[in-house]
Amino acid sequence: MQKNNRLTINFFTRKHKVQSENRIVYCRITIDGERTDFSINREIKANLWDNNRKRGKGFSSYVISLNKYLDQIYTGLHEAHRLMMAEEKVITPLYIKARFFGEDEGGKTLKQLIAYHNGTMHTSLRPGTRKNYHITERCVGLFLKEEYGMEDIKLKKLNYRFISDFEQYLRKYRPSTRTKCTNNGAMKHMERLKKMSRLAVRLDWITKDPFENYKLRFEKTEREYLTKRELRLIEETTFTKEGVEKCKNVFLFSCYTGLSYIDLKALTPDHVLKGIDGNDWLFTKRIKTDEKLKIPLLPQAKDIIKKYEDSAERRITKVLLPVYSNQKVNYYLKEICKACGINKKVTFHTARHTFATTVTLSNGVPIETVSKMLGHTKLTTTQIYARVLEKKVGEDMRKLVETMGDK
Repeated sequence: MQKNNRLTINFFTRKHKVQSENRIVYCRITIDGERTDFSINREIKANLWDNNRKRGKGFSSYVISLNKYLDQIYTGLHEAHRLMMAEEKVITPLYIKARFFGEDEGGKTLKQLIAYHNGTMHTSLRPGTRKNYHITERCVGLFLKEEYGMEDIKLKKLNYRFISDFEQYLRKYRPSTRTKCTNNGAMKHMERLKKMSRLAVRLDWITKDPFENYKLRFEKTEREYLTKRELRLIEETTFTKEGVEKCKNVFLFSCYTGLSYIDLKALTPDHVLKGIDGNDWLFTKRIKTDEKLKIPLLPQAKDIIKKYEDSAERRITKVLLPVYSNQKVNYYLKEICKACGINKKVTFHTARHTFATTVTLSNGVPIETVSKMLGHTKLTTTQIYARVLEKKVGEDMRKLVETMGDK
């Protein structure tokens, strides 16, 4: 059981080092004979200070304001003492002062929380995810400076108003790479900050999560994919520029395997093995989720691998296919789509949607099988990628009509 730690708080004045009729007001915290002093950054004329009452005397507006401020400090220090007693903390005048000014562990800041999270999670987060957290960190810094006029903020001062203001700022935020932050883009930033806020609660840096009454609102989006006709157009178009032709083939390989950019880039010839049916399969692992992937190779995918069996890239770097940087691939894809007359916003990830939708589901492959080949841990994730096509709905209803007719 902790002892009482009797607290005494007094205010007093000291002379300026330079000649002046004003005195500097100080506060003294005393606990069991141990004490510490600090300036409250206020001054008062010597003849207006009542040394018995430890307050200013008179009824001028300045004296009244000063006395109110002293009362606030007095109350705040006693509250800091009460909380530390309840928490069974070690109590000294310096610790009381630190708690009052938010400089103890109970006074961690938002940037300290973000730095702690990003510093401790680097081993468990993928590079792409870490990059996103650093982008959120930059947005928080810009928000604090531009909207609140400060470099940092105490965690204890975070509330629903702060969360709401940050969301609105994100909706107006215009990074150099885009015109503005979309709703789902803003929600991803809010989701990351919410995760870090829960971490602060678990660390006992704050007692209440400011996101407690906040709800993330993601909008369902239509995932872009290539139709059978568009896929054929790309396949039948040959490009004289070697880099564009390589990009086309790598993109098509992803369309026929469902591999993401990062997973495809990591492929080597050793990943191509004979499967349970005696045919060539890809045996690899999703870098994002560590899920094992076993994908039977379609003839189109095999043909693309054969094209680069004797390539310089294969001999030098031992990669299965020549894959450029993600930025360059997406740049070349714009050129490819323009040449093929495809008026869609196509990125490399469009290939993954195309595999799920045009190549597999629309050809009758069960969604459970598609989910396994995509490396999803939940079937609901596959349902986002692989929409139910009108053609598939028509076929299913036709089968139903035939079944009911037989009965």
